[in-house]
Amino acid sequence: MSKVLAACGNDCSACPRYIAHPYEKTEEELRHTAELWQKIGYRDRIVSNGEISCIGCRPENWCRYCVVKCCEEKGIKNCSECSDYPCDNMKECFSVTRSFEPKCRKVCTDAEYEQLKKAFFEKEENLNAEISKRMI
Repeated sequence: MSKVLAACGNDCSACPRYIAHPYEKTEEELRHTAELWQKIGYRDRIVSNGEISCIGCRPENWCRYCVVKCCEEKGIKNCSECSDYPCDNMKECFSVTRSFEPKCRKVCTDAEYEQLKKAFFEKEENLNAEISKRMI
């Protein structure tokens, strides 16, 4: 299946939280994700499956960098389409995201880490690839 890119470049299709068709997750998979999020430190407790699941970014959803809202205001799908890319906000987003990688590498299994890497830690590469595709 192809990538489903979030506004910030996350690959939703690889995300263990993403449940939009055809990427549905079982109750057990969502529970595992909730446990993993606590282990990594993304949550302070194990949250419900409903709370951990995601159907994609929406402007009304909380986002540390307000990326979806910014893209919506500019009428673009993701940051790769922005004339200001990479703006200071996205540079910080990339940096903060990378700061979580060592902890994930330490506490995750190889499979968990690879999934998180593909979903979150390649956002800059994903956006740059989108730019490259448009240049061809």
